[in-house]
Amino acid sequence: MTWHLDELDRYIVYCLQDDARNTSSSDIAERMGVSSSTVRNRIHRLEEDGILTDYTASVDFEAAGSQLHTLIVCTAPIPQRNELAKEALDIEGVIDVREVMTGEENVHVGIVGTDSNDLTRIGEELDEIGLEVNDEDLIRNEYTTPYQGFDVPAAEE
Repeated sequence: MTWHLDELDRYIVYCLQDDARNTSSSDIAERMGVSSSTVRNRIHRLEEDGILTDYTASVDFEAAGSQLHTLIVCTAPIPQRNELAKEALDIEGVIDVREVMTGEENVHVGIVGTDSNDLTRIGEELDEIGLEVNDEDLIRNEYTTPYQGFDVPAAEE
């Protein structure tokens, strides 16, 4: 089912992507001129319909003792790409996996470790499950922003 997001829905999604922890339904309601219960009902419906699927915490891995945040680029056989990507999540130190729509380098695995031995172990375990490691990139910083297509015009002054 294709969902049509109206201005309120788009603003709710934008606000939750921007800072779900510190955004209340009353904040959104006040900005959009609706009741808090309307916002809560919309959030519930967005969750039920699979548009809002997760609320996650951002982690400073270095502060948490895992100073080596790395992206490992792998290749999986196309017929097993989905299965291998999910299996990679079971490896200790793997924090996220992305399937990419290409023939080569089609699985990107985010990992964290405390030292080079951790990174080597994770790479070896990825290889053991059938992912061919093509590249490893140490991540210095990562930045995200809410999808701008969900933003609404600036508040009236």
